[in-house]
Amino acid sequence: MRIRIVGAGVAGLTVAYEFASRGAEVELVEREEGPGRGCSWYAGGMVAPWCELESAEPLVCQLGIEALDFWTRRIPVAQTRGSLVVATPRDMTELRLFARRAQEFEEIGGNRIAELEPDLAGRFSRALFFPKEAHLDPRVALETTTRRLAAMSNVRLRFGIDAEAAEGEADWTIDCTGYAAKSKLPGLRGVKGEMMILAAPDLNLSRPIRLLHPRHPVYVVPREENRFMIGATQIENEERARVTARSIVDLINSAYAVHPAFAEAEVAETGSDLRPAFSDNLPRLIVRGRTIFINGLFRHGFLLAPSLARRAADYVYRGLMAPEVMRPAEPTLKLEHPAA
Repeated sequence: MRIRIVGAGVAGLTVAYEFASRGAEVELVEREEGPGRGCSWYAGGMVAPWCELESAEPLVCQLGIEALDFWTRRIPVAQTRGSLVVATPRDMTELRLFARRAQEFEEIGGNRIAELEPDLAGRFSRALFFPKEAHLDPRVALETTTRRLAAMSNVRLRFGIDAEAAEGEADWTIDCTGYAAKSKLPGLRGVKGEMMILAAPDLNLSRPIRLLHPRHPVYVVPREENRFMIGATQIENEERARVTARSIVDLINSAYAVHPAFAEAEVAETGSDLRPAFSDNLPRLIVRGRTIFINGLFRHGFLLAPSLARRAADYVYRGLMAPEVMRPAEPTLKLEHPAA
């Protein structure tokens, strides 16, 4: 079986790994000079399926649970230290609403918060703790998966070329190009996300912290060397690269509400990109002839990519339908079965 995968973000890399692990001859084609140079590069890296129930459909949680196994066992780059959701006293209503929608958490008080995160001692009186959830550094995950693929004799990685320059025929093509596939997929849109990385040498946090706020929620995800990814913006426009001053101010103010040490932190990096999404913000696996499009992962790339990869391989090898994701982008598109 010869498989050509177009796009080396988290979707393309996990699809390549899934097919290569099943023995396919895999060619991965990417127009950038390295893996994950799109929205995967700026992801938060939270593998938090039960937290996502607060705003996402149950399907996201169901698919995301598979990612916990993938990123802790198959490509073991994630740390299972749980997630902590907090709110200031004036926003306790937000915490109660979050608790109504989420699952698999413990309601904890100030003493337990201090045990989990000593640097947050005395800052929050109530929190929700999700002990089964994990987090990873997206760039480490991308690099590790790429190294795994490079070590496989049945994988060919081709960076810095367009898909049209790929040589030879393939039995199947898997398109994982994200927003770049907009012209091919009706209804696909870009949702801008902005982030920053702060270096705070005097602050120690060991797990993602989500601060709830009706207008400016934020998540803080620890990275190595006392660096923290700060994110949460979700802007309905398709302007790709620019980070706005308003967003920087909102992110810094929200981070400061988590801990005052962020006021003295160094802004090590800012970035933004477009996350591909359909109208319902749910992922799609769309089949057209011998091409499969994996797209619409929205802001859940690392959470959903492993499960979409497995379903694509099950379809190609076994003809197994996955109706939960094999819905057309628009009602006029029809699914096709593999040729006999």
